[in-house]
Amino acid sequence: EKCNFPMEGFTWVGLIGLEDPPKEGVKDAIAVLDDASCKTVMVTGDHPTTAQAIATRIGILKENELANLPEEIREYTVVTGHQLAAYVPEGDGFENGACSEEQMEFWRKTVQHARVFARVSPVHKRVIVRAYQQIGGAIVAMTGDGVNDAPALKAAEVGVAMGIRGTEVAKEAADIVLLDDKFTSVVDAMGQGRLCSENLKKSIMYTLCSKIPQVVPTFAELLGVPTALTVTQVLLIDIGTDIWTAIAYAFQPAEASLMAEKPRHPLRERMVDWRVLVYSYFYIGMIQMLACWFVFFNMPHILDLMHKHSSVYSMQETRWNYAGMAAYYWTLVLGQLGAAMATTTTRTSLFSYGLPNKWLNVCFVFEVLLAAGIIYLGPCQRLFKTEPLTAAQALLGCSGLVAILLVEELRKAYLRRGDNAREAKAAMLLLEAE
Repeated sequence: EKCNFPMEGFTWVGLIGLEDPPKEGVKDAIAVLDDASCKTVMVTGDHPTTAQAIATRIGILKENELANLPEEIREYTVVTGHQLAAYVPEGDGFENGACSEEQMEFWRKTVQHARVFARVSPVHKRVIVRAYQQIGGAIVAMTGDGVNDAPALKAAEVGVAMGIRGTEVAKEAADIVLLDDKFTSVVDAMGQGRLCSENLKKSIMYTLCSKIPQVVPTFAELLGVPTALTVTQVLLIDIGTDIWTAIAYAFQPAEASLMAEKPRHPLRERMVDWRVLVYSYFYIGMIQMLACWFVFFNMPHILDLMHKHSSVYSMQETRWNYAGMAAYYWTLVLGQLGAAMATTTTRTSLFSYGLPNKWLNVCFVFEVLLAAGIIYLGPCQRLFKTEPLTAAQALLGCSGLVAILLVEELRKAYLRRGDNAREAKAAMLLLEAE
């Protein structure tokens, strides 16, 4: 490289080596990010050789990776500020014809292949962030501590400043300030963010599961079916039980595979998408509804009430109808219990994951006790129009709970089998490549 000082006429005196080693845990953290489908890129002002050596030590670059890459890819893997200087676009980014086709082609390849940027200037850092956002379509998190890092920290979706050695300007520009200056804290925070998002999604899925079996009885009455669920009982489920269970998902611990999943792109993928609706309404919701109707129509004399308006019921017929409503309500509550257990994991078996959320377990007990009180306590029977169930009838009400757990275990086992097959195939391809 060109130097701005003379390189001749020196007398050899000695050699001094200085090392600024990576912090403990960084290599493991980057391995976790790789598993989480997150790309880690080093942006530094150090010499390319130094940057490459450090990147190899912490796992951003694999050992001898550059030597095994094709020439057309290798030149875009470790990119220097000297290379970037000729391709910096005019204006704020890469949109609206801000750069030529040659510049765009360079940045496309750089975004795709680059793992290390060395000898970069503050202007380059901001351009690099914009390139990953506008050309790569990525969500960018940028770490920095100096005044010169502020523009890049501000441009990134998540700017992360160092709290100990970071400047006040960097802290003001950043969205997050690390109090311990550890890169591993970024990974831990990412895990917590994923956990919050995943638990919120599970809570929504659980809450939606009961809507189909709650609304169908109303329309069934138009066809002459006896009342299976009253408005009061629906509110009792929504307000008395479901809401507390949904809140308890906030304390759900992470699954082992949480940081091995591909992240959800917040701008392209909705948290509540068609998969969530299909799962809640047309899968778990349908199982619950079928179980509720199965138990309801197995109650004594319910079929005798078909196409008969409740206003003309005798006292005995009213009691038959109340018993049927109690059975439907009991089956739905237990079905929601099964839905809650099923939605605590996405792929992990409930037998290996267990029930580690004590607050969710408290809600389970509360739901069962409340439902039992509604059915068996005299004042509650009169208020909520229920009749006591026999032991056999109450046991039959567990059919929805058992069906949901059984079907869900089979579905999750199938998903895990597919994941294992894909991992084995990827491992074989990697061995063949080596």
